[in-house]
Amino acid sequence: MHLRETKVAVIVRTSLTRRGLARTALLLAGATAVAFSSACGGTGTESADGRTITVYSADGVGGWYKNRFAEFTEQTGIAVNLVEAGSGEVVNRVDKEQSNPQADLVVTLPPFIQKAEQSGLLQPSGIDTAAIPAADKDPDGNYVTMANNFLCFIANPSVDATALTWDDLLKPEFRGKLQYSTPGQAGDGTAVLVLLQQLRGKQGALDYLAALQANNVGPSSSTGKLQAKVDKGELLIANGDVQMNLTTVKEKGSAFNVFFPAADGKKSTVAVPYMMGLAKGAPHKDDATELMRFLLSPEAQAELGPEAFAVSPRTDVAAPAEGGPAATMRGVEVLPVDWTKVLTELDADLAAYQKATGS
Repeated sequence: MHLRETKVAVIVRTSLTRRGLARTALLLAGATAVAFSSACGGTGTESADGRTITVYSADGVGGWYKNRFAEFTEQTGIAVNLVEAGSGEVVNRVDKEQSNPQADLVVTLPPFIQKAEQSGLLQPSGIDTAAIPAADKDPDGNYVTMANNFLCFIANPSVDATALTWDDLLKPEFRGKLQYSTPGQAGDGTAVLVLLQQLRGKQGALDYLAALQANNVGPSSSTGKLQAKVDKGELLIANGDVQMNLTTVKEKGSAFNVFFPAADGKKSTVAVPYMMGLAKGAPHKDDATELMRFLLSPEAQAELGPEAFAVSPRTDVAAPAEGGPAATMRGVEVLPVDWTKVLTELDADLAAYQKATGS
């Protein structure tokens, strides 16, 4: 998600409620402190008895988090501190804090969760993940998909995006009016590169992105911040992800439309799931494991569609017919990605991308 870091203390007592990634690709943003308020108006850093869990997470599912943490706190008395950042920043921060671990849980997008696992920043949680397919979890138990999400693009309402193709995005009419988040810094930006590699091959993806530079406003470490620019008409086209974009439309009334550029008459995307792992050296391991179980429970997972426009990885939780991303995803093919391979080749791919685009 986007490159910003917000420190959120979620203390609520109301109603039941991803070894070789270059460090230069994991730039740490300056921190801005923000606090979520509970329904009863209280915020803080500890529960009444001092039991507190710290979650470092890629941002984008804040509303779902808020409700689930409220339920968890009421049921267990354990408070939750949420620290939100860009996908790479989450892992970078955990890495920097190895000598004095602060995070209990780590939630981020691929390939950054794989980076964390290969860097020894995670440990097996031991929780039951039998209801989650093998493709959605680490065979050694170090991470598991918490919520499925998908790369998309957004367009200002002045643009008819219903039939836009990748080649259309190269047209002069979008010069200075198109922007996508930077691969290697933002999960969604990395997904743009990965999807184009799937569609055009590695060299074809580089050739395309080099041509797209004529229209691209410039690098952006933040996917989320592009939303407001498209809403206001400063941009006509930007990348995003289904979950974040649909949530923003619902909660803020933003005026943009979600679309998937077509290639050879077909619309396709790649999954960019939120994946969760127990941090190595977690200060509150047992409580954090309890929170993992709670967030993966059928009851909590059932709220992903209506509250966050995300899809549960659990085989026993059906996607909602209404109130979820199903309508937006209709007719869009989700291409498989080997994120471990992506991570292995990412340093070289990012260097080639920077050379091709001059960024």
